[in-house]
Amino acid sequence: MLKVLIVDDHDVVSQGISRVLQDVNGVEVVGVVHSGEDAVTQSKRLLPDVILMDVHMPGIGGLGATKEIKRILPKIKIIALSALDDNLYPIKLLEAGASGYLTKGTSTSELLEAIDTVMKGESYISKTIAQKIALSKFSLDSQGSPLGQLSDRELQVAQMIVDCKKSSEIAEYLSVSPKTVSTYRTRIFTKLSIESDVELMHLAVRYSVLGMG
Repeated sequence: MLKVLIVDDHDVVSQGISRVLQDVNGVEVVGVVHSGEDAVTQSKRLLPDVILMDVHMPGIGGLGATKEIKRILPKIKIIALSALDDNLYPIKLLEAGASGYLTKGTSTSELLEAIDTVMKGESYISKTIAQKIALSKFSLDSQGSPLGQLSDRELQVAQMIVDCKKSSEIAEYLSVSPKTVSTYRTRIFTKLSIESDVELMHLAVRYSVLGMG
């Protein structure tokens, strides 16, 4: 029996995926959790074969959870799921050890195909995302995108700034203080040699490496 752990901070999404997989022969949903921190804890307890990992979550997020899980339990296969098809996140998730990357709008058949593929030791990336990764890598290599120098958390904060989130919203989402968000913002601006959110948005549009909206 293939054991699957679902990680998503939206109940509608996680329960929907769970119901789909419960009808599949040979697959057992061993748990549903709602944060990166819980993903790490429950991975150690449940030892799933595959984790379906939401990318954008409060706290350490899907990226941080993927890194930690692959560090302590490298044999677990992780398939990242995102509502966005932005370019830089797939690259970072794959670099962190994820075996696959899908958008949440994927079909049931593609989800099952992805699970089957990663369990064979191969990688699975949806075609549209694969094309974007190729374009993004070309952009990063040929144009020297400054966004590539941001840390994982800085990239997460930059994403939310581009999405027009207020500092208070970012702080609540990441479970940090507004002062910490301000510190991240300062670091981002310093690294990118910019002075405002508007300039950050211009960079995101110019290099097409952060999702808009």
